[in-house]
Amino acid sequence: MDGRAVRIPVLLAVLLASAAAQQWVGPWPNCDVTSGNYSAGSAYANSTLRLIFNLQSAASAAPALFASGSTGAGAAAAYGLMLCRGDLSASDCFDCGTRAGQDVQRVCNRTRDAALVYNQCYVRVAGADFLASTNNTGMVPLISGNNISSGVDVAAYDAAVTRLLNATAQYAVKQSPKLFATGQLVGLDSRIPNIWSMAQCAGDLSPALCRKCLDDLVARWWKEFPLNGNGARLAGSRCNLRSELGDVFYTGSPMVKLQMNGEAVVPAPSTDVVPATVGVLMQGDLSGQEVAVKRLSKGSGQGLEELKNELVLVAKLHHKNLVRLEGFCLEDGERLLVYEYMPNKSLDKLLFGTRNLQRIYTNLPRIYTLSLLVALHFHHKPENSDSVRPEEKRRLDWRKRFNIIEGVARGLQYLHEDSQKKIVHRDMKASNVLLDADMNPKIGDFGLARLFGQDQTRDVTNRIVGTFGYMSPEYVMRGQYSTKSDVFSFGILVVEIVTGQRNTGHYFHEQNEDIISIVWRHWSEGTIAEIIDDSLGRNYSETEVLKCVNIGLLCLQQNPVDRPTMSDVMVMLNGDATSSLPPAARPTFFLDPSSDYSYTSSGTASGTVSHPSAR
Repeated sequence: MDGRAVRIPVLLAVLLASAAAQQWVGPWPNCDVTSGNYSAGSAYANSTLRLIFNLQSAASAAPALFASGSTGAGAAAAYGLMLCRGDLSASDCFDCGTRAGQDVQRVCNRTRDAALVYNQCYVRVAGADFLASTNNTGMVPLISGNNISSGVDVAAYDAAVTRLLNATAQYAVKQSPKLFATGQLVGLDSRIPNIWSMAQCAGDLSPALCRKCLDDLVARWWKEFPLNGNGARLAGSRCNLRSELGDVFYTGSPMVKLQMNGEAVVPAPSTDVVPATVGVLMQGDLSGQEVAVKRLSKGSGQGLEELKNELVLVAKLHHKNLVRLEGFCLEDGERLLVYEYMPNKSLDKLLFGTRNLQRIYTNLPRIYTLSLLVALHFHHKPENSDSVRPEEKRRLDWRKRFNIIEGVARGLQYLHEDSQKKIVHRDMKASNVLLDADMNPKIGDFGLARLFGQDQTRDVTNRIVGTFGYMSPEYVMRGQYSTKSDVFSFGILVVEIVTGQRNTGHYFHEQNEDIISIVWRHWSEGTIAEIIDDSLGRNYSETEVLKCVNIGLLCLQQNPVDRPTMSDVMVMLNGDATSSLPPAARPTFFLDPSSDYSYTSSGTASGTVSHPSAR
């Protein structure tokens, strides 16, 4: 639906205040007069106010400053969303929501579908459910200030604005987890030293839909606005775009900077393309192909060792569930590994948000390392910074999650059993599971991986490295690692995928228990449905969930010999029945230090178990 046909006003000529002034100007409304009106004090009126309060609370706490939702039922049902400018503080975002709550009934004369645009946020509330659609309805077009100077080449100006808008939109889609970007173009004309830009999408859009939405805005830009306009903005319920002369209207440095005297685009370095432990990661272009480039920080001796190890190992690996190495450079002071680009980034971003777990490096004796990890286990508190947008989690439906579990298992099976050399990854975790455009998983980051001889079953190290929450107990206690160490980490990953919770740093609110203890308790009591990720609702296969939880618990057995191999895991995943799966004992992190565990080529325990239902 074209919002201009039924909404008022069609175009607002306004002067947008600069970010430096932080003036609460606006709102600029889009009132759908065809949606009907409601009375003051009615149930729907109360729903709109309650919904806006909920939205401002959720958006100001979300990493992307976006929230959507509904409240009420029947004629009192209200649907809405709120998107704050990506560079705002949480408090400024919240304040913009407060202003919207004060204005929503007054400005649009209580129409049942009202969109309000401020310099700091976009808020829309409606009686009809518009959230299921990705159409950019509720559009508000704005022009800013006077026309450009008469001596400026209008055609060159228009081309420069279009170029800047396209570059800013591309950065928002390709390199920003917030789907937000700012830009600057310099050197067009002495009378126009700078052109500023911003592009942003609602947090529930995929990158592909975000790009389409922004492309549509660029395409209609010069149809909406005068060719010699000073600045303009198109703001809708799914995306918005803005260009401006004069003072910069956003905070911080531009993410994209264009020079008129050259074709260089200088983006800020991004660390969210693929996860890493050394240096930075950037998105690049190699002979027309999008790639991810891992660049080692200079002076990082530890990182160089890992980078070379990764290069030696990955160059020999070819499997659809492993990230493909496209090239490398270890000359002239540059240390680069070039990988295929993963547009959906890493699994942990979708499951948990933006905070990454940090690797632990220590040369301490193992008994001190264990003491350190035990202290971390009991004293690490939940952190709010790990929040993830609900709409991001909803992208991970059960079919995709099961496909990810199966794909990771297939990749580990290749490393352990099917490649020319047996390889132990040693850092298997959610942030090292990368997702391609179709959400297919690929294992990445082989900096800690080790080659094993074909007949070798385990190795011992005095240097404990890895990520807390994923390391197997025998590795932490005794420095022993093997393919069964990867199996243990895989078990943690399976539990996280099913529950949507980290094994460290997050706890279920009702209990101060770690996630493995919670899962075991519910498994034993037959109440697994209570700890399945809420974002799945009831849209999952009960049989597959039970199968995955059983497999995860088998992988978490205390003694490595009791854990399955990855080929065993693949057989269990592809089997039809759950009743024939081996029984799992209570998983535990703590081991008897005097024990020396045995390893065999096939460590699946025999027997069957009667599985409780996911009631």
